Amino acid sequence: MNPGGGGPMADLQSAYPSLGLTGNLISATFYIPHQLGFRSGAGWELRPRAGMSALFESFYYLSSPASPWKHTLVGWTGEIKHASDYFTLHVSAGPATSVSARLKQIAAPIPVNGVHSQTATVTEGIRVTKEDRQELEKRLARDRCKTVPVWLADNVEGEQESGSFWLRDQSRWRRYAESELYTACHYKQHEPRDGRKESTWWADYCHLNKEFANRIIQIYKPGDLVWIHDYHLMLLPSLLRHHFPRMHIGFFFHAPFPSSEFVRCLAHRKEVLGGMLGANMIGFQAYGYSRHFSSSCTRILGFESSPAGVDAYGAHVAVEVLPIGINAEEVEKMAFGDAEVEAKVTRLRQMYAGKKVVVGRDRLDSARGVAQKLLAFETFLERYPQWRDRVILIQVTSPTTVAEEKDDSEYKLAGKVAELVSRINGRFGSLSFMPVHHFPQYLPKDEYYALMRVADVGLITSIRDGMNTIGFEYVICQKEHHGTLILSEFSGTASSLDQAMQINPWDLAGVSASIDRALQMTAEEKRAQHAPLYRYVTTNTVQAWSVRFIDRLLTNLSSAEQSMGTPLLDKAALLTQYRRAKRRLFMLDYDGTLTPIVQEPSAAIPTDRVIRTLKTLAADPRNAVWIVSGRDQKFLGQWMGDISELGLSAEHGSFLREPGAEAWKNLAEKLDMSWQKEVLRIFQKYTEKTQGSFIERKRIALTWHYRRSDPEYGAFQAHECRKEIEATVVKKWDVEVMAGKANLEVRPSLLNKGEIAKRLVERYDEHHPPEFVLCMGDDFTDEDMFRSLHATKLPRDRVFTVTIGASTKGTLAAWHLLEPADVIATLAMLNRESASAKLANQAAALASEA
Repeated sequence: MNPGGGGPMADLQSAYPSLGLTGNLISATFYIPHQLGFRSGAGWELRPRAGMSALFESFYYLSSPASPWKHTLVGWTGEIKHASDYFTLHVSAGPATSVSARLKQIAAPIPVNGVHSQTATVTEGIRVTKEDRQELEKRLARDRCKTVPVWLADNVEGEQESGSFWLRDQSRWRRYAESELYTACHYKQHEPRDGRKESTWWADYCHLNKEFANRIIQIYKPGDLVWIHDYHLMLLPSLLRHHFPRMHIGFFFHAPFPSSEFVRCLAHRKEVLGGMLGANMIGFQAYGYSRHFSSSCTRILGFESSPAGVDAYGAHVAVEVLPIGINAEEVEKMAFGDAEVEAKVTRLRQMYAGKKVVVGRDRLDSARGVAQKLLAFETFLERYPQWRDRVILIQVTSPTTVAEEKDDSEYKLAGKVAELVSRINGRFGSLSFMPVHHFPQYLPKDEYYALMRVADVGLITSIRDGMNTIGFEYVICQKEHHGTLILSEFSGTASSLDQAMQINPWDLAGVSASIDRALQMTAEEKRAQHAPLYRYVTTNTVQAWSVRFIDRLLTNLSSAEQSMGTPLLDKAALLTQYRRAKRRLFMLDYDGTLTPIVQEPSAAIPTDRVIRTLKTLAADPRNAVWIVSGRDQKFLGQWMGDISELGLSAEHGSFLREPGAEAWKNLAEKLDMSWQKEVLRIFQKYTEKTQGSFIERKRIALTWHYRRSDPEYGAFQAHECRKEIEATVVKKWDVEVMAGKANLEVRPSLLNKGEIAKRLVERYDEHHPPEFVLCMGDDFTDEDMFRSLHATKLPRDRVFTVTIGASTKGTLAAWHLLEPADVIATLAMLNRESASAKLANQAAALASEA
């Protein structure tokens, strides 16, 4: 593939010209596709890594001539073992390597040749020199999937001169992800701990993500695509975004994403969510997982979200549902094109002649539901005695690779499974027949595919998982036999394989009934069920998934580039006009503009920096500075009243306090305020219905706040409340209902911030209008000011209307700033300019006197 030439990449570059695509794609995943062995003086030994076959197939496709991308994989080396006699499988990058053989081994869902994949704990440590690392990096760079390894060492300080380091406790880099994130994703909670281990794990997790970021930065070029995978690297998108704000980043979360109630239990919940939001697009296996993510961002971080994505940090992060697939062609070739598989199929059919075979293959994790499967099979034999001695369950369990599961001595899942197998065989078996055949081991690939082919029923009872490829492989292997697939509705593939017989693994009676139904299905019924499943699996392959993800990422990136977003405030133009002007007018909102939005309105007090900045700004005689807020007189007087040069407008223009004055002027004193009683009654009704909401009574306006309520329920109740007020109060009185940030406010229609803005501009002489106007606000009420200023005859280059928030929000403002801190920084910049001008004038005056 030549990214700079013609062909598919040239078409992509032409279709997305604004992205400046280089044709390079960098994938980041926790592990590289090889298990490494090392012995000092003997070099490196490599063998295929067990598991994650679908993901590795994606990487190999992206590195193949069929893909238009120049692909590079960045991944951790994984725990490096001492090379030993049993670790003899060498993977060479030279011409002698059999690519097809290596692909078959890597694509196998379980390790081949009976090789155990459990990672041995290395206590004595491995010393790796700089030369050793360079040797491996050269080999991996020539691999079919060009790979750049990430090196994680326990101690580098004492070895810096030689470039060597020691690898001792290598599993430490997995502990936070697999002990904290994995458990939350699978709806598990720990017993209380003292937190010291978690602090160490978190520090290692941060270091891991930083090392990945450093490695990617070394090879990244502007215009490259970066695709990050899964929960081990949740901080990586934001770390990369910090270095390259315009980097094109996609993230795919392979695990099931939990509800916000579990996410909020994480001590570092904000950090991991914020880390993911550094991506331009985030993909999930199922819609439920994407919904949980968006809800977590709203409930925990306070960002607005929708099924389309999350508005965070001034940008829109797209959220997509893109279920992964498998390499169907390769699986079918291995299952039906191998003579060893055919021989074993014949042998198994002879062995189980006259029996119906139910097959389960799972990793021994609590989330895989092996215990539930055995309990359901026991219930099946109890309830349907006619199947006894006629049906067997063959259950293959491979050891878990998740640190949390291996360390969970309390759960003792392996012992529980063994106990259940013994109990079922004791109750329903005999000397000549055992209903459950349990194989706690890895199967060679030929035996695995042979078993899948002879099965009458495939039974998957996952309690919670993201992508379980077993169902896909079973469908392929049943191309001729059309065996029934029974699939847990909690599996990440349930929405994709919707034609399968879906069950609730906790409903033992329901699962047993499904087994009975599956065994009684006619050949025609089985064909009818299998046909759409086979069509889906062979169409929605891992190659198609890779293409779809990148296409959606490019589309979202292009949409963001082309959207009519509000541009960032041009501070150079602002400063230039400020210098020229002798008559300057400032209109500044308070909440969300000068101070951040907080849960409790009374807690939004200005900082010392805000007060000093406003005082300095208002002290310049050329500046007329007004705070135009929805706050009441008492609050503004308490926190801003000591700045005598400052003008104050309270309750959206209902009250004014002129600069230098102490008394407030009531602009609403002649208005009919009898509407307040009716509005108060409605607000009270919804306060009682909405936990966490409260009413703020001002002299003119009434505000109902729901910031402390559930965000979705609060927004729903606000919508209902507004409808009721508009159907009753608005029809009888001249008032309007304004929707702010987690609040509703009712006020007289004749009084709003737009009227105040108009009044302040009209104070200037027609022949001497303000030469500089800066108006800043963050919510719907401030749009009145922007609208009013645009309606004046002031030259556009003298008026700066600025909304605070994301560039994607709908607004009449010409510019935007991201947050209140940016507002204060901008005002401080203008103060420095005033101070410099004052010093320059004083110097000029002294020079003229001299």
